Amino acid sequence: IREEQTILLSTNLSINRDIIIGKIYFAASKDNNNRNYMPGKYIELYNQSDKDADISGLYIGLIESESTQAYTLQNLHDQYADSVVLAKQVFRIPADQPFTVKPGGTVLLVNSATDHTDGNDMENDLTGADFEAKDARGAMQNNPDTPPLELVYTMYSAISNMNLVQSGPCGVVIFRTDDDVAQWPKVYAYGKPSGSQWLLLPKRLVIDGVETLRNTATGVNVSTKRLYADIDAGYTSINANSGWTGETVYRKTSAKHGADGHRILVDTNNSSNDFQVSTTIKPREYDE
Repeated sequence: IREEQTILLSTNLSINRDIIIGKIYFAASKDNNNRNYMPGKYIELYNQSDKDADISGLYIGLIESESTQAYTLQNLHDQYADSVVLAKQVFRIPADQPFTVKPGGTVLLVNSATDHTDGNDMENDLTGADFEAKDARGAMQNNPDTPPLELVYTMYSAISNMNLVQSGPCGVVIFRTDDDVAQWPKVYAYGKPSGSQWLLLPKRLVIDGVETLRNTATGVNVSTKRLYADIDAGYTSINANSGWTGETVYRKTSAKHGADGHRILVDTNNSSNDFQVSTTIKPREYDE
């Protein structure tokens, strides 16, 4: 390359982390009687590494998802110098005992650890879930045999299960900290003196994050991103505009394999590249 020449190099960021967000089922579905059905939503984590991973004490944050953003990325830049993201809910995997995930293993986090396939061809049998976000209202059937996710913070006084919006956005992050997360600062929407409050989650703690945005008739509005590019340079979305289609967003499988032969999922820190959509993939399954 001569001094006077200019070239453009396309690069992929290679991230080496053990636990990643592998799958989010937020779209919900229509049952066989064409009624809206919500209880089967779930999040799945995946162990990329060649070692057992203890996920006890791991936090799961659900990101602000208002139709009018509480804070834009520019607002966060102006107010907090790009140091925080807004969480509407935070859950924690119990830390009272180890919870080990084998290489290539998954962790299934659900709202209702029951069999949702009865009368609904789009849904899944979630009776084998690892943890359940218990519904204190009793509106969703919970499984007493499934350990509870700890609810650390929710901006909704009446909602204790995972509030995954069926059309999006419903970004997810995972993080670890020794802080008392429930005592972190909380804020109203930008410029507002009252109303709902979101938790200020330090960006530096985020291990992995997936941006999910709403699709519309004119496509996805990227200006509605909630997560910084260094958490997720892109986004994923379902194909439908309003959900109820049984669509799951999940990571693609790379050509690489771990030391014991387990599959390695695509993780370039860009969900536009890393994720795809399916109406048939099942919990704990990934494409070869």
